[in-house]
Amino acid sequence: MSWVRQWFSGGSSAISPTAHYTGFVWARHGLGDPDLATGPGRLLFTAGQGLLAPLDRLGGPTLEHFLLARHRILDHLLEEAIASGEVGQVVELAAGLSPRGLELTRRHPGLTYVEVDLPAMATRKAEVLRGKGVDPGRHRATSADVLDDEAFAAVFSGPSSLLDPSRGTAVVTEGLLNYFPREAVLGLWRRTARELSAFPTGRYYSDLHVASRTGLVDRAFIAGLGAFVRGQVHLHFADEAEAESALRGAGFARARLVAPRELARTLPDMEGAGADRVRVVEAST
Repeated sequence: MSWVRQWFSGGSSAISPTAHYTGFVWARHGLGDPDLATGPGRLLFTAGQGLLAPLDRLGGPTLEHFLLARHRILDHLLEEAIASGEVGQVVELAAGLSPRGLELTRRHPGLTYVEVDLPAMATRKAEVLRGKGVDPGRHRATSADVLDDEAFAAVFSGPSSLLDPSRGTAVVTEGLLNYFPREAVLGLWRRTARELSAFPTGRYYSDLHVASRTGLVDRAFIAGLGAFVRGQVHLHFADEAEAESALRGAGFARARLVAPRELARTLPDMEGAGADRVRVVEAST
């Protein structure tokens, strides 16, 4: 049970077991392929429900609700960009067991999709994609450390890259940034803006939590989440304005943070307990 060893080892390897958890949540709510829901995901979901139950009873944020809010908003914004013709290829960093690639390539047959993760998870995802019979020239899982500049650049322009430099490109990070310290996040944003600037249009989407959205109950929730993933959960920015300024400083021409309440009339799960604690980054080069 390598996922158990990863979980208890802590550090960056602890991010991988959370992919099992979120994969189970997406399938539980009909958001993706049921083959992406795993036995470890079910066990981790049950453990997480027990760990965070006291906060739920106090009316505090729930992990499931903010996961659903961020996932639906990211899907909505990305779908808009693809349907408009601005984006023809997507790179999802730390993709884990996200169903997004399978869902979007089914809806948009001309879309190119690259899922990036650390080796063990990338191998597992590649097995799932092969089992689904996807075209590896259009949809691929590949391994790379997103904090390594050379490996990051190779995803976009290396000899084995799937990406066409003449097509609009989007980068997605979901459930990743708050596990990294601030300087690592800023470095990732600089690399992302740099690579996207080589394409006719570049879009970047991510979830983010800011300190101004956290009270005492929220901080207890963050502490519980940190214990669950065996690592520190970082709040890098005081508020939306500081985060938007940091994105522009990293090289994006435009940046905004979207609140779930802005899409309450458009999307479900925007008003659940905890949904308003998350913000979604929409930035462009």
